[in-house]
Amino acid sequence: MQFFPIGIRGRMTALALLSLLAAPPARADSVEDFYRGKSITMLVASGAGGGYDAYARVFARYAQKHIPGNPGIVAKNMPAAAGLAAASTLFNNADKDGLTIAALTNVVALDPLFGNPAARFDAQKFGWIGSIGKLQNVCATWHTSPVKTIEDARRREVIVAGAGASSNTAVVPKIINELLGTKFKLVSGYDPAGGLTLAVESGEAEGICGLSWSTMKASRPDWIASKKLNVLVQMSMEKLPELGDVPSALDLISDPDKKKVLELILIRQEMGRPFATSPGVPADRLAALRKAFDATMKDPEFLAEAAKTQLEVEPLSGAQIETFLASAYGAPAAVVAQAAALVEPAAAPKKP
Repeated sequence: MQFFPIGIRGRMTALALLSLLAAPPARADSVEDFYRGKSITMLVASGAGGGYDAYARVFARYAQKHIPGNPGIVAKNMPAAAGLAAASTLFNNADKDGLTIAALTNVVALDPLFGNPAARFDAQKFGWIGSIGKLQNVCATWHTSPVKTIEDARRREVIVAGAGASSNTAVVPKIINELLGTKFKLVSGYDPAGGLTLAVESGEAEGICGLSWSTMKASRPDWIASKKLNVLVQMSMEKLPELGDVPSALDLISDPDKKKVLELILIRQEMGRPFATSPGVPADRLAALRKAFDATMKDPEFLAEAAKTQLEVEPLSGAQIETFLASAYGAPAAVVAQAAALVEPAAAPKKP
């Protein structure tokens, strides 16, 4: 066998071929490369100055440093339709690239289940990121009101202030009246950011039924410190120890079927203050957003500011939110129908 020497050009060709074969395959931009130098739009499904807005903006300040590439986060308030506008925009109009997230209200995820025609989205297809804290709604009257207990509210009419027709403050009085036999009379249309509390302080209403206890503590800590509220009942899966002997609505219901209905409704409270991104976002970017959320919930600076501003942190992961939704959407049809009848926005007198 005869061998011929490889010339310089041949050696270069061989080396080039070997180099090509050894090179790693081309890859898409990493999550860090994608987010670097960009901004994330955060739709806030409430008005400026309210509880959801406060939680969202504090979260945004610290979350951006935990997202690969450190993109900025720019908040955009979309309070229309009690948060449904933000959810529908995220689902139907936002690009599926992970550059739009939303700080949603706790109720919107179950609105499609309960047949709300304005809920033009599939809640189970969102990319759920996590929730900062649960909501423990309460019904409370002003300290000058003769209504001091839930039994008092069963004996006489109590005028309560509410926001939009599908808000907690408008829906919860209807639920309580039906399940507990109370006589709350709703006057709706108040600005959720400050109008509700002003209505109570001015005497236009005796109280509020369906306002988050954590929001109350954050927005009106003087009310708590000065004991200006009579808290009548808690609307939550688990009672708050700080509210002492204030009864839970669940504990006041003896009928097991009614209790199942209320438990389904209260899943909305467990959702708390959730964040989501568009359906169809690449899996690695959703995973990065979830990881950044979890890291933010443990960030000492975030926790310090949350404590300073009276924002309670009791987080749920994106996976836990998915589990809650699977349970809710898998509930028996009869239970869903009864719950839907209670959370359907009720006609109520408007504030003068």
